[in-house]
Amino acid sequence: MKRSLTFQETVAITSMLFGMFFGAGNLIFPAKLGVDAGSHVWSAYLGVFITAVGIPMLAVVALGLSRSEGVVELAGRVSKKYSLFFCTLLYLAIGPLFAIPRCASTSFTVGAVNLLPDGNETAYQAAFSFLFFAVVLAFSLKPRGIMTWIGKFLNPVFLLFLAALVAAALIRPITTASAVTPAAAYETTGGALLRGFLEGYNTLDALAGLAFGIVVIDVVRERGVEEPGRIAANTARAGVFSCLFMGLIYLFITIMAVQSAPICGGLDNGGAVLGVIANHYFHAAGAAVMAGIVTFACLKTAIGLVTSCSKAFVEMFPKGPGYAVWAVSFSVISFAMANFGLSAIVAWCVPVLMFLYPLAITLILLALTGKWFGHSRTVYGWTTGCTLVAAFFDMIGAVSGMLPGNGVLAALTQSAGRWLPFYDLGLGWIVPAVIGFGIGMVVSAAGKRRGISQ
Repeated sequence: MKRSLTFQETVAITSMLFGMFFGAGNLIFPAKLGVDAGSHVWSAYLGVFITAVGIPMLAVVALGLSRSEGVVELAGRVSKKYSLFFCTLLYLAIGPLFAIPRCASTSFTVGAVNLLPDGNETAYQAAFSFLFFAVVLAFSLKPRGIMTWIGKFLNPVFLLFLAALVAAALIRPITTASAVTPAAAYETTGGALLRGFLEGYNTLDALAGLAFGIVVIDVVRERGVEEPGRIAANTARAGVFSCLFMGLIYLFITIMAVQSAPICGGLDNGGAVLGVIANHYFHAAGAAVMAGIVTFACLKTAIGLVTSCSKAFVEMFPKGPGYAVWAVSFSVISFAMANFGLSAIVAWCVPVLMFLYPLAITLILLALTGKWFGHSRTVYGWTTGCTLVAAFFDMIGAVSGMLPGNGVLAALTQSAGRWLPFYDLGLGWIVPAVIGFGIGMVVSAAGKRRGISQ
């Protein structure tokens, strides 16, 4: 029986996982961060690295070390009902409601629209989205070939386009980071760190790390590694390598953006920032370069997401539709959502992320440290329960910010601000999570003394 992947197989799986991770958000958010952070770019980058690189890496490693077949099994350590609730919401968020349609919307808004004649943008977007998801579905219906499609073809083409832009910008920078004045939210080192931390949520990679684990595990098993411990080790290795490579790409994009800040003033999203930079260095060809970068980045991620979501829903609902039905359904729903436009998708994604991210982070940390408390269901339950309540109020705070005239939401937000430490920073879940973990440990220990199974 095969114990480990070959070097070539490890590289291919690492490339596949990186390709699935690195999509729309991974391009646009670091670019905007670099322009806004200015001279405090290194503090902001550290914050992004924690949530957009470190936590996704821990997510894949946690799945490997816990020897779980995927996030459905991992979340089941809280309870089966919670696993169904959490995983359904997670896969819908990184799937047809937000992340997958965002891939198509970003590809069109940042890339394709600049190559098309003026006017009829709505019709152009609908036609582009239809073609985009037709390609995504064609690849997704053959999940056994996902390593070839993404790892060996789409990913190298994307990296070639991106390398051309990054190299041009870094060789001939417009200014230095120290000469760029930070935006208001990044005026202090601590503020830049916190802002970068929260901006990392927008990449959705911590959620994707949990979701993509099932794909990596399947690919490792297909390569002949069958013993659970060896599958875990090979999965964790691919996760570490792919996330570190992703962090390196983030660094290049962030530095490129901050050094191009003088030509990017007043732009409200990272896609526009990248477009201006591409036009500056490649002139008339800039639109084509940008279209190539964004379309290939988003296409490979959308394929990975449709594949992961479809496999997960087959696992969660074994008596429901088969894989192909889920893949078609998710592609159709994503096509419909994509036509609401990038701004609407990004805006309504934020409250959901404020709710899901704390639950994902605590689940990852519990999986990583579980051997010290025997993966007690009591500890999982108390920690998750306290985090869930606080995360709900974090979500309410985000919705209240979008609907400032709502008195009920404002009252709930003010109340939560009085009772939850760090709530105003968007981190109101941290103290309740620690309290829940402490209670769970005490209750679990007491149960063991009484001989009650935990």
